[in-house]
Amino acid sequence: MSNIRRITTRERHLILLYSNWEFSMTPTQFYAKWAVSYELIALICSRSDSTVRGWFRNGSNRRYPTHNDLLHLALMDFFLEHFEEIPEQVLDWLHLNHLES
Repeated sequence: MSNIRRITTRERHLILLYSNWEFSMTPTQFYAKWAVSYELIALICSRSDSTVRGWFRNGSNRRYPTHNDLLHLALMDFFLEHFEEIPEQVLDWLHLNHLES
């Protein structure tokens, strides 16, 4: 591949910041903040509705979200909070990447 880009010092710094980033939001926090259904939380996290319902149960049948689920919810919270500030170019890029996958 001739398109391979070298990682610069600046990019290594970004990778280090990202790898130590403690960015997460629990389903309970997200549900309390936004008027969403369990089905929408399932869509955000790419989980089944029953899995998400299990996150809100008490007792022995309770399920727990993964680190990736917490990250998905935190990212969606960030997008919802800052949607108006996201440049159109970034939204277009996200939309185009979604269509290509």
